[in-house]
Amino acid sequence: MLSREKTRQVLLIGLVAWVSSCGPKQEQPPMQNAPVSVDFQEIRQSEAQVEKKYPGSIEGSVNVDIKAQVSGYLDEIYVREGEYVQKGKPLFRIKGDVFQEQVNNADAALKAALAAEESARIELEKMRPLVQGKVMSPVQLQTVESNYASAKAQVAQAKAALGSSQINAAFSLIKAPVSGYIGRIPNRIGNLVTPADAAPLTTLSEINNVFVYFSLSESDFISFMKDRKTDEGLNTVELIMADGTTYPQKGRVEIASGNIERATGSIPLKAVFPNPDKVLRSGGTGKVVLRRTLTDALTVPLASVKDIQDRYFVFALGDSNKVAMRPIEVSGRAKNHYIIKSGLKEGDRIALNRIDVLTEGMPVEPGKTGVADATGK
Repeated sequence: MLSREKTRQVLLIGLVAWVSSCGPKQEQPPMQNAPVSVDFQEIRQSEAQVEKKYPGSIEGSVNVDIKAQVSGYLDEIYVREGEYVQKGKPLFRIKGDVFQEQVNNADAALKAALAAEESARIELEKMRPLVQGKVMSPVQLQTVESNYASAKAQVAQAKAALGSSQINAAFSLIKAPVSGYIGRIPNRIGNLVTPADAAPLTTLSEINNVFVYFSLSESDFISFMKDRKTDEGLNTVELIMADGTTYPQKGRVEIASGNIERATGSIPLKAVFPNPDKVLRSGGTGKVVLRRTLTDALTVPLASVKDIQDRYFVFALGDSNKVAMRPIEVSGRAKNHYIIKSGLKEGDRIALNRIDVLTEGMPVEPGKTGVADATGK
């Protein structure tokens, strides 16, 4: 049997062990997280194309409102809406009976004037020898000469009246002044048409070449005029059509106005496009694409830029493989790249991925490092 003293020792050891097991456990120090693996890109100067798009309206190279030049009832319509016509083709005929009667009347008046002129001429020829023989006085000769001059003037007046009536008669047949496509025809046979009508009989649009009008702000216009001297590409533009596809023909830029519009602070330009397949029609819309080439641009991919409340940031690799969050300014966009105005310099390395988890001063494990493709292609 154990002695009483040993029993007390065993019980004391057990009590100490029990108390120790019930006490608070000492916390272990936390494990450090492994650095995030991030790919980087080294910034280099290279060529880039800045692309800007401007909404434009399409017009034919010639747009003509066809109006009546004489009043009358519409007698014939020779064309259909949307039809392509050649220059000189008859379009409309106004009932011309009254105009033909005016021609007949003027023709009769001219014949009467010619007869009076001939009579006055004969009288003059008879008078001259009589005056020379002193049978008639010189005053009488002057009177006959005056009558002859008046008869000649009446002939000229009658010829002018005949010509005017013939022109009016010709105006009753309305022909196409240019080749092009017929627009809407609001009038019908039997309608009274006059030169004072607000709405034209139709419109005629020549679209072998079309004009696409667009506007630049004053600052953009100044930059455009400076850059086009050294960048020939700015004189050639593309057109994105209403369906979102790119028109296959290239256009050339021309100034459409010499003044800046005060109300909008912009100046209109036009791009001239060939239209051999007649795809572009007057009244249509599209977007004119201007591209400017930069030879020494610094660019970063869109995916590497963090946008916070309209401010742009990138994560640059610093000392000890820690990233620094840098604010940048951008001057434009070249397809899938931003063009840097300030905030970065050549040789900087920026993070390409994991920017959603990166923070200021965060250690990283640099992965592969590429060289920036600043072409924007």
